[in-house]
This record gives sequence, structure tokens and C-alpha cells, in this order.
Amino acid sequence: MPNVIEAASSGRAKCRGCGQSIARGVLRFGEKFPNPFAEGELTLWFHLQCAAYKRPEPLLQTLEEATEIIPDRESVEALARRTLLHRRLPRIDGAERAPSGVAKCRHCREPIERGSWRIRLVFFEEGMFNAGGFVHTRCREVYFETPDILEHVLHFTPNLTEDERNELRESLHTG
Repeated sequence: MPNVIEAASSGRAKCRGCGQSIARGVLRFGEKFPNPFAEGELTLWFHLQCAAYKRPEPLLQTLEEATEIIPDRESVEALARRTLLHRRLPRIDGAERAPSGVAKCRHCREPIERGSWRIRLVFFEEGMFNAGGFVHTRCREVYFETPDILEHVLHFTPNLTEDERNELRESLHTG
């Protein structure tokens, strides 16, 4: 079951990384798995950039085997390689303000204060992304083993206003 990089044929598929539709004609990464519910295989589709963030290893393997011309190939490869350097970066699923003070940080185990910024985590298991909790913005560097996560977080938090993006940047900067 080789993975594929191809142009989206219809625009109906949704990216498993960001949840947005993959427009017709846009290059996409398809990761193939045995279908757990029937005969055959199952393909999970990703925007190339989302795959570089969430599934860097299979994407890089597919890029190495690809013979067709892929626009921005070098930047996608570089992004996937940077993500691979830190094993927890693919867990980033965006950021949000804590709606209550109940959730605890996966790193320090302290409650995340209501109204403060927190980083959402997901784990990829058995072909699915499953919710994995949250991390304080102040714990990001120790948890992710790098301070450089802003690009990842903003990519998976597209619906923020400019003021919210600035607040999040400040929170990630000062932590």
C-alpha cells in the first residue's frame, strides 16, 4: 500500500490534519492503511503542509519515492524534517483559551487557569487523531523540547482574529 501525492480530483476530501476541504486540483498527500471495517484499504488525505506538520515521516518517505514535479517540494521537505527533529511537535493541534480551570497541563500537571492560552494536543493512533490534552504556553519549551512552535500552533488555529493572534504570540513569547 504505497502512499501517494496527487492532485485532488473533486474537492470533497477533508484534510485529516486541519479539517478543511482540500480544493480540487491542489496537491495532497494520501496515507494508506488497511481498512479496519472491510476489505481493501483506507486513505487519509492531508494538505502537503499539514502532512509535514502531522505525519512528517511517511510524507518524507513518499517524497523520496516521488518522481513527479512537486511545487515547493524543498520547503515541504524542510518543514517535515524540522518537525521530525522534535518527537512531540506532530501532537500540536492549535491553541485556545481555557474555558474553565479544570484541565491540567500534560507537562507540569498543574491546572490551566480559565481564560489563559493553552496548546491542544492530539495523538495519532491506529489511523486516527485522538485528543491528548493540553499544555500551558509556559511549559511549551520543555514539553516540545524547542521554543520554536509558533508556526505550528498558528497553522492549526486559523480562525483567530488578528488581536487574538497577537495575544497568542505574546503568550508563547513570554510563556
